[in-house]
Amino acid sequence: MPAERPGGEPPAEPDAGELLTLVARGDERAFGELYDLLAPKVYGIARRVVRDPAQAEEVTQEVLVEVWRTAGRFDAAKGSGAAWVLTIAHRRSVDRVRTAQASVDRERRVATVDTPYDEVVEAATARLEQQQVRRCLKGLTELQREAITLAYYGGHTYREVADLLGTALPTIKTRMRDGLIRLRDCLGVSVG
Repeated sequence: MPAERPGGEPPAEPDAGELLTLVARGDERAFGELYDLLAPKVYGIARRVVRDPAQAEEVTQEVLVEVWRTAGRFDAAKGSGAAWVLTIAHRRSVDRVRTAQASVDRERRVATVDTPYDEVVEAATARLEQQQVRRCLKGLTELQREAITLAYYGGHTYREVADLLGTALPTIKTRMRDGLIRLRDCLGVSVG
């Protein structure tokens, strides 16, 4: 605790500008005094701007490290030492908020963008599936292949398929059932 001044007056608060001049020369004791004087105010500004206490502590630490490194840039002709430090604190705090917001915006954009790669994968997968269906259709008998093609690709009913192929309706139903079972097995589709 600082000693009382003559006459019982409390000690004068150290001048931040004078302390910054000493800090610029590498005076660690002066930096300690400057830290004690301004760290609570720097934290207060950071806390109001970034709102998160942990982030405010990080900003405060960054500001005071920057003050240690750049104290030589302080110019008393342009303003007080405290104002210089608190301006750095405010700028650092705003930068932290902007960086966090930019990160959130970037994540939001990435999450909502449909990438052409997905479309390419879907098209390639569909093409492979079509090729596999064609290969499996070739493994059916002629009557099975014709009946299934007319029913599923032509949109015809069992009766229409029977009429188009000139075959009895029960025969068409049996051939289609057997053909679909063979297709299922060929395509590796599980039933369940």
